[in-house]
Amino acid sequence: MRRVLVVFILLLVEFGHSQSVVREHRLLWEISGNGLAKKSYLFGSLHSNDKRVFNFSDSTYIALVNSPSVVLETDLFSLFPEWDTRTEEPTIFIDNSGKPYTGNDRPTKTLYGDENGMPQFMDAFFQQYCFNSGKGFYQLEAPLDQLKTMKNWMQNDKALFFVDPNEGQEKLIDFYLKGDINSLDKLMRSNLSRNEGMYEEIIISRNQKMVQKLDSILRISPVFCAVGAGHLAGELGMINLLRLKGYRLRPVVASFSEPSVDAKRMVRTPGIFKYYHEPAHLLAVFPGKPSENLSSEGNVSLIYRELGQGNTYSVEIFPLDESNLIPLRDQATILIASPDESSFECRTLDDGTEICEGIGDSYPEGFHWIRLIQSDTHLIVMKVYGGNKFMNSNRPRSFFDKVGFE
Repeated sequence: MRRVLVVFILLLVEFGHSQSVVREHRLLWEISGNGLAKKSYLFGSLHSNDKRVFNFSDSTYIALVNSPSVVLETDLFSLFPEWDTRTEEPTIFIDNSGKPYTGNDRPTKTLYGDENGMPQFMDAFFQQYCFNSGKGFYQLEAPLDQLKTMKNWMQNDKALFFVDPNEGQEKLIDFYLKGDINSLDKLMRSNLSRNEGMYEEIIISRNQKMVQKLDSILRISPVFCAVGAGHLAGELGMINLLRLKGYRLRPVVASFSEPSVDAKRMVRTPGIFKYYHEPAHLLAVFPGKPSENLSSEGNVSLIYRELGQGNTYSVEIFPLDESNLIPLRDQATILIASPDESSFECRTLDDGTEICEGIGDSYPEGFHWIRLIQSDTHLIVMKVYGGNKFMNSNRPRSFFDKVGFE
């Protein structure tokens, strides 16, 4: 009976937990040696929000959670004030009662996929987790330098990684899911070499600069470093360049467990970022850390973007005095640029807060949802906008309800 019980328990463990191992997977690399006291990690990302590529290995989640700092190619969140990743505007109509609706539920396309994908594309997903969990952050390139390089070569909004959007994207994703960085390198080299000097500038030159910067960061803190997977392989890839500097790099075996490891749940659990503005006694809860801009007049502008799906959340805080303290409805008449067929409405929430809200249409946002609230000392202007699905969902109002005076 004792032997039968042991076998039964082992069977329960076996059927309750399954794990697949892909030994040829080469996206995650351990960095050690060269005087490092603790290990760091180099990970190959894909600049996409396709949900399929977010099936990270157990070791990737564990490395990310256990690393005190995250390193990315650049600080994507610093681009929030001016970077709308939508490649098309939503289709919005106004019905006879003045209410907006869409005649098209197709997901809006973005530079990194479309609305059916993850809210953030992969690199921004790592940065969001980094900020929400309080980790240190480093960048390998200045944002404007990276954008300048990309703009020099990008034409007709081709998919990032510069592969043919119709023929090459699925091949790219297939190589990525297999962790086949050598095939990714060949695909990159083939596509970028169609234009003389393109591969050298976008890959080779940047590899050298990023390794130089990463070398200095590794001496400060153990890190989880994510760069485009096309930068890893090859004689002049980042793996070999780091080895030439004296580091030891070894691939970390990729395993995929069911049920998920605890680290996966920690990373994939939606986070929030609470912003508190003391002068206005205002609390705003964003999906992640917003960019913050302070003007000389004391105005505050907060912007957070979901770069994968192309959605934007903004909060503007304006101090009031005798010169600009007017009734909220009058403020709405000035600030809510409603289409001719529609208009804003004002009402009082359950907590007694008076609001004015509606849909606006102005440059550069296009159609957007807007809500105003006001105290004796501050006016708050909230705007949200995005693609077809976002604009016709409850997500704009859900965000508005998380911004208020305390």
